[in-house]
Amino acid sequence: MAGARSTRASAAVDRLKRRTGVTSYSMARTGDGLFFLSEKPGAPPLCAPLELDEFVAFVNGLGPQEVKRVSKHDVEFEKQLVRKKP
Repeated sequence: MAGARSTRASAAVDRLKRRTGVTSYSMARTGDGLFFLSEKPGAPPLCAPLELDEFVAFVNGLGPQEVKRVSKHDVEFEKQLVRKKP
């Protein structure tokens, strides 16, 4: 299961690299399985070692956020859902 954990954490770092254009971000794991992020390998960590969920939330919160594209059909569908609620 450790592989899936690392994959989820590294995917968050990859998304951060795409959002910021900074390709030098580096993720590392401690001996007890916690994750931390650095601006580049060997640089001081940007956060204390974190559990997987906390690490992913921290990384997702960094840099510019991706704007979710919403079509006019999505907007109309949301309006219909709101009207149907009791």
